[in-house]
Amino acid sequence: MKFVILLAVVAIVALYMISLFNKLVSQRNRFKNAFAQIDVQLERRYDLIPNLVEVAKKYMAHERETLEAVVLARNQAKSACQNVLNNPSDAAAVGKLSQAEMALSQTLGRFLMLTENYPDLKAQETMKSLMEELTNTENLLAFSRQTYNDSVMSYNSACQQFPANLIAGALGFSEAAFLKLQAEEKRATPKVHFS
Repeated sequence: MKFVILLAVVAIVALYMISLFNKLVSQRNRFKNAFAQIDVQLERRYDLIPNLVEVAKKYMAHERETLEAVVLARNQAKSACQNVLNNPSDAAAVGKLSQAEMALSQTLGRFLMLTENYPDLKAQETMKSLMEELTNTENLLAFSRQTYNDSVMSYNSACQQFPANLIAGALGFSEAAFLKLQAEEKRATPKVHFS
């Protein structure tokens, strides 16, 4: 009789551990999928930036340094994004992506401020279209980032709650990093006006 009870307790504990493991796997897959959605928006953004620069080149020929800085920041952010896409659980890679994206946002912001000095450029239909597309992409990116960070919070909570915290690290479940795409003081949505 004691053997049957012991066997039942072992079976219940084993089933609970399996359930706990599956929950952690599900939570991890959720935040990885959420990052994949961010990647879609970032790729869209990365594809728009060279087009913006190309349109602006003929109007802003003497702003070459700014144009080159935008392209360089875009390339660095794209590379950092690829590193995270390969392993969304790597907190250091997520941190580097956050920094690269903040640098890109700052450089892109300077570029957009300079475009204000060129009325012909602002009036150009292709530029207007690209700016509208960029604004839409930024909005979608903000939503995707929120979804990702919510998924990370849920995953981290699942890893930190008792009794999962006792086995999470041993089973390879490490804390995931939140993604910050803008510095706190830059969180306001940029206003771009074409007259």
